Amino acid sequence: MTRILCCLLLFAGAAGQAIAQGIQTPDNRVGVVYNYETAFNLKVTTNRGYAPGMEWGRLRTYYKTTYYYLNAGELKHPKEQRQSADPSVSRSFRAYVYGKQHNAMIVRGGWGVKRYYTEKAKYKGVAVGMSYGVGPSISLLKPYYLALRRPSPDNPGNSRVRHERYTAENADIFLDNTRILGASPFTKGLGEISFVPGGSASVALHLDWGAFDELVKALEVGAILDVFPRKLPILVSEENDRFFLNFFINFQFGKRR
Repeated sequence: MTRILCCLLLFAGAAGQAIAQGIQTPDNRVGVVYNYETAFNLKVTTNRGYAPGMEWGRLRTYYKTTYYYLNAGELKHPKEQRQSADPSVSRSFRAYVYGKQHNAMIVRGGWGVKRYYTEKAKYKGVAVGMSYGVGPSISLLKPYYLALRRPSPDNPGNSRVRHERYTAENADIFLDNTRILGASPFTKGLGEISFVPGGSASVALHLDWGAFDELVKALEVGAILDVFPRKLPILVSEENDRFFLNFFINFQFGKRR
């Protein structure tokens, strides 16, 4: 999927430049029927995640829309691998990610521009353009808990289940596959969330079926870069990073007025 999206981005950039050079600048009085648009976005990203959000735009001219956006999702380490819970115990335990230290949720906001390079929207066709946006973000780091098998203090021959997050003191047990029963409920650790501010930027090929119809029906293929001042401790590893590049497909549905 990543290779396909990379090829589409390269093609989009070249096509956008070629189309833009071949189009004469229209009279700004032509074609502006609506003033505002509101759209629901659903991004599907290459880190096997989703980023739903909203977008509020203003149609400046027939070929240009400025907008504000807000979306949320999850950042994942490229080496995350889900494993099945221990089949010999209760099915109440979920699949887990070995060596995971935090869930890294992210909330993005910002400002962007959509530019159209074709006039097909006038004939109910597909308007081709580019969109780009930039703005602040914040990552919410929630400790990742595992259900671990520990010896019972009353009867060392038996074991008990304890839900624990990673610490330097329990590293030998937290990273021991024979002790891991599965992932704890997601609600474990919600009271221990920490915050890391950052920023994000995105660029995409924008395809709009009737760019100036009342209903918004658009598809985007692009890339988004998230940057933070320090590495996010997603895994118990020195391979964590503060840069996250993901490609995405974005589905947009909404209304203009």
